[in-house]
Amino acid sequence: MSVRMNIVLSDDLKRALDQVTAETEQSASETLRKALHLYLAARDNTRSGERKLGFFDVKTRRVDGEVVGL
Repeated sequence: MSVRMNIVLSDDLKRALDQVTAETEQSASETLRKALHLYLAARDNTRSGERKLGFFDVKTRRVDGEVVGL
């Protein structure tokens, strides 16, 4: 089952969403669904405090950023 929703975005978020949809050629709805899935996975995997979400640099094989506050 699908549910239709309305959301309010700041101008900055709307511009970012427009840019992503143009670059990926996918709908805003699909972009937001993917973002929500990523957020939920990150939140669920960091909830215990034993795992962290980071950005891995493939070339240096190092974590060069960490997401906090999920």
